[in-house]
Amino acid sequence: YKDVGIKDRTMVWNTDLVETLELENLINQAAQEMYAAEARQESRGAHAHENFPDRDDKKWMKHTLSYLDSTYVEDAKVVLKYRAVIDQPLDKEMHHVPPAKRVY
Repeated sequence: YKDVGIKDRTMVWNTDLVETLELENLINQAAQEMYAAEARQESRGAHAHENFPDRDDKKWMKHTLSYLDSTYVEDAKVVLKYRAVIDQPLDKEMHHVPPAKRVY
């Protein structure tokens, strides 16, 4: 992406600039999503793995947080961290709904 350039240098209705920024965002998101999906060794929702056909709530009931450690996606490494899922309601108005496999 660092070799991508824009020719239109105007600051009003610069669709060239907007499309270039959108491209950067899409490339960054795609790289992070691919690494996060590969690291998750289970099938859950839209993230299905042929090698891991079942969901694993004991190991993977957590949120994946990802970011790039450098500005340019070509030079960056995707860093993955995890955060626990809040599975209990935050107030007394809602009852606990246990996690369950989606069956359609």
